[in-house]
Amino acid sequence: MATGEPIKALATLPAVYEILAHPRLAALAAKTDHALLVAEIQRRLAQHREALRADGGTPPDADAVAAEVAKIVEGWFEPRLKPVINLTGTLLHTNLGRAPLSEAAVAAMTAASGTVNLEYDLGRGKRGDRDTLIEELLCRLSGAEAATIVNNNAAAVYLTLNTLADRKRVAVSRGELVEIGDSFRIPDIVKKSGCKLMEVGTTNRTHPADYQRALEEGATVLLKVHASNYRIQGFTHEVSLVELVALGRKHNVPVVTDLGSGAFVDMRRWGLAGEPTVQESVAAGADVVTFSGDKLLGGPQAGLIVGRVEAIKRIKRNPMKRALRCDKLILAALEATLRAYLSPATIEQSLPAYRLIGRPLAEIERLMQDVLPPIERWAAGRAGVAVEPGRSQVGSGSLPDQTLETRIIALTPLRGSPETLAQALRELRPPVIGRVHGGKVLLDLRGLPDAQPLIEALAAAARP
Repeated sequence: MATGEPIKALATLPAVYEILAHPRLAALAAKTDHALLVAEIQRRLAQHREALRADGGTPPDADAVAAEVAKIVEGWFEPRLKPVINLTGTLLHTNLGRAPLSEAAVAAMTAASGTVNLEYDLGRGKRGDRDTLIEELLCRLSGAEAATIVNNNAAAVYLTLNTLADRKRVAVSRGELVEIGDSFRIPDIVKKSGCKLMEVGTTNRTHPADYQRALEEGATVLLKVHASNYRIQGFTHEVSLVELVALGRKHNVPVVTDLGSGAFVDMRRWGLAGEPTVQESVAAGADVVTFSGDKLLGGPQAGLIVGRVEAIKRIKRNPMKRALRCDKLILAALEATLRAYLSPATIEQSLPAYRLIGRPLAEIERLMQDVLPPIERWAAGRAGVAVEPGRSQVGSGSLPDQTLETRIIALTPLRGSPETLAQALRELRPPVIGRVHGGKVLLDLRGLPDAQPLIEALAAAARP
């Protein structure tokens, strides 16, 4: 291109007012802030100018630029948080929102969306404490003397240690210095809470004498972390919570245990094992027990702190408690979730997480018969379809070595890569999320609550 040609091309770009007046943008202009719309038009034109200066070419006309701007601005009005169909085989998937909320929890959040007695004592007609909305129920279910709630379990651990051992020493077994998702590490949270970490024992074996030495060297809190996302097997030994509590009582040092997943029911009921319950940890005598709301509890994201009244009172008085507290919607959903545990025999009917965990294989196979034909129609010409046996995992750092029998629909691409096939599934509405493994896209049906949304998404993709 000659030197003068880019300048001529730039001169033929449409003006901002031309794009703004284009019929393609009429509806958007009526509902979008004028300054925001103009700024987006200017941004797109600036990108075209830069491209023309660098590479030349034919400048776009007003129709093309208006279409580009319309596509971008229309996206502003679409929610970024979208429902998806989780067929990954990880039932409580951290990246997909962990535990699905129950109908009761959703209804409670809707009811709480208006004006509510969040921090107002209706009996006394005075200011109240938002913890009281849940504390009594949480203590009844866990057996604890007192309780408080923050916005996630990392915050619960942080606040507890900062309250009980700020600038003091916290003893933790080396085998419990875990890292969970997104590089969150227990050693980091101990240090950020203002405490001095004391590592005791070894990776695979820790004994009471190791904690005893730590106490003699100035440890002021004994911390036990449930290794919920991995297992050490073979030549191992760990100090039980009961042993640790006895040692703490002897030296008048509080014992804190971080359960992570926070199970309130015995997982052996569904053929799973290895997850201590909240009630067991409280009964063992721990001064403070922390756990998540959105894992095995089956509710919204929250950090629950239960234990002895003296410790919980101190935690509640920590100035950082206000920065970490939950809002009214989370408290409403959490209360509704906890109420489900008043009838533990029907927990599978009450909480979606346990509905997925506890569903029998025969039900999954019936579901497979419903979804297999529409999947085959959608996959025709692009993938081979086969049914395979498989194993689902609970996920979110829960029960890492425990799995559940399931049925998988395996898609083997006839052209292109499995990643391209997986992308096509993500482009359905709602998006379908499987997992790519062994050159196939695997769709695990244990995680599918209802066949109809998947059937409708596949049918809609097939329509012209």
